[in-house]
Amino acid sequence: MKRKKEYYFERIEGAPGPLIAEVRRRVRFSEVDPLAIVWHGRYPSYFEEGSEEMGRLCGLSYKDFYDAGLRAPIVKLHIDYFRPLRLAEEFTIRAALIWDAASRLNTEYYLLKDDGSIATSGYTVQVFTYAASGEVCIVSPDILLKCRERWKAGEFNQAK
Repeated sequence: MKRKKEYYFERIEGAPGPLIAEVRRRVRFSEVDPLAIVWHGRYPSYFEEGSEEMGRLCGLSYKDFYDAGLRAPIVKLHIDYFRPLRLAEEFTIRAALIWDAASRLNTEYYLLKDDGSIATSGYTVQVFTYAASGEVCIVSPDILLKCRERWKAGEFNQAK
């Protein structure tokens, strides 16, 4: 099965390429169903592992959000299942933060089998909110602006 589009989010011409973070993982016993296949509801936690690694690499970790008085709740989650992951199988979680000028984080995820095939892919959209009021940040917060400056300067692992 193939998706109709190569990517979930539009690539903006002239914008820096996606920021890439990867985590190597093995399927644990607690993550599988009685058939030794990863339970479908487990995949968002794999995406979260990739997202956390991405945040640590580019200054957008949950600790950074808390220190800045911000939150970044997920407002949209999408998952496409292609090939199952199985008990004890090793795989790679690839998170790709996609450039966007809005006060949001668009992240694509790819769970890759050792042969390079995609087991599962998907995306999340997160918006920034003020921790004190819960209101959405209409203007990009400083930590996101700083990340973008570093991103434009080529400080991160970027896809072309």
